[in-house]
Amino acid sequence: MDTTIRNLDPSVYRRLRARARAAGITVGEAVNAAMRAYLSAPDVAKRGSILDLIPEPYPKGNERLSEEVDSIVYGA
Repeated sequence: MDTTIRNLDPSVYRRLRARARAAGITVGEAVNAAMRAYLSAPDVAKRGSILDLIPEPYPKGNERLSEEVDSIVYGA
């Protein structure tokens, strides 16, 4: 498919073109690879909120863990 893409950052395009040339591929092949990588990444909108996370309980024996960390980091 041939298409025109407008409003590309010229410096980013030059870097892409140089990297594609060094890899022995066309700019089109590099753009296809970039689009595939972008589309395979998790969808940001589907991640939800940090408020949706359910906390995991610490195992027994770690009730004073934060105090122990503070002692190590800040001294007692």
